[in-house]
Amino acid sequence: MPDLDQLQRDVAYLMDRRAIEDCVNGHARGHDRCDADLITAAYHPDGVDEHGSAAINSGTDYAEWANAIHRGGSDLCLHNITTHICEIDGDTAHTESYVLVGLLNPGGKSARFINGRYIDRLEKRDGAWKIALRRCTVDVLIAGDASILDMPQFKAGGFVKGARDTGDLAYRRPLTLEDPVTRW
Repeated sequence: MPDLDQLQRDVAYLMDRRAIEDCVNGHARGHDRCDADLITAAYHPDGVDEHGSAAINSGTDYAEWANAIHRGGSDLCLHNITTHICEIDGDTAHTESYVLVGLLNPGGKSARFINGRYIDRLEKRDGAWKIALRRCTVDVLIAGDASILDMPQFKAGGFVKGARDTGDLAYRRPLTLEDPVTRW
């Protein structure tokens, strides 16, 4: 017969782990859609974000700063969370999430890829896991040609182009094939 106490602990751990990953992933999605509410929801009211020593923001101010930086320096961006390490100790978690950020430069002729990590301390308060402190690393930065996006062979594919707002296809409910979209 299974140990029900252990099963309860395992389920509670898995639920906490999933909530932490949802917080980290929701934050990344908020960046790509310039969704200030989604970004801000990832932080506790007293949370802090450090994107280098010149960019330390409160969690409540971070979205405005980040959206201005992204809009000012790129036409589109995608934050991909890859490797995610999570250590949970009671109502505190320490995570390391690898992030690959693709930025399509203004005009769409070139792009940048930033590889780094989000080093987070999350806390569970009032039943919700949110970021108390985020520190970012930049480990690799690559710039390259993106003119392929303007080539007739690519454009003939009719790929959907993401939007930097809640008009993006990912927000549509229910999702249908008839939803109007912008294509490359």
